[in-house]
Amino acid sequence: MSWISKALTSSLGRKLAMSLTGLFLVSFLLVHMGGNVQLFYNDGGDAFNTYSKFMSTSPIIRVLEIVLLAGFVTHIWTSVILTRRNANARPVSYAYTQPSPGVTWFSKNMGLSGSIVLVFLIIHLLNFWFPYHYGSMPTKTDAHGEQIKDMYALVEKVFRQEWWYSILYVLACVLLGFHLNHGFFSAFRTLGVEHKKYTPLMKAVSQFISVVIPAGFAAMPLYFLLK
Repeated sequence: MSWISKALTSSLGRKLAMSLTGLFLVSFLLVHMGGNVQLFYNDGGDAFNTYSKFMSTSPIIRVLEIVLLAGFVTHIWTSVILTRRNANARPVSYAYTQPSPGVTWFSKNMGLSGSIVLVFLIIHLLNFWFPYHYGSMPTKTDAHGEQIKDMYALVEKVFRQEWWYSILYVLACVLLGFHLNHGFFSAFRTLGVEHKKYTPLMKAVSQFISVVIPAGFAAMPLYFLLK
């Protein structure tokens, strides 16, 4: 088993792990954004509340949450290790470096942008996930006459009353877009999906993902602020 351990802890193994977990997290963002679209239904929040109840009570979702947490931890920890290895490999930076074609500030500072997104994610959980599971929540009678937690009311309250958080949310979505634009394409390149026929397509998909996902999430606070 030693060769497996060496392979997983090598730079290539860690890059593969970060790529796979990154793609997994992108799939989570797409699913999460799709569920949040129900916030825009003109039904007083009934569809979104039903969705929120399912997400908080389904045993399958409980298992997937553990997998998601493991994906986040692996992605973040692997990123930290690779960043430290790169820094140790070059303890003294060059006096002058010629920028390579296509290299942007965001592509060279994925760790920084990822760290800021992580801080925002923690704030996001404290505002929504934690109150829903452990805090005091408003309730509402659903179509079946059952009292359920009114997640829609909480989302509306946070985005409308805490305007500073709405602005922070939009800015974080913009930063997430830059992070996705470089990370999504780099993940496929690490996995060996790079060819003159496929590279332009992968770049286009990466740009599409980096716009659609942040725009979908940013639309939520803007919807309630302008409502």
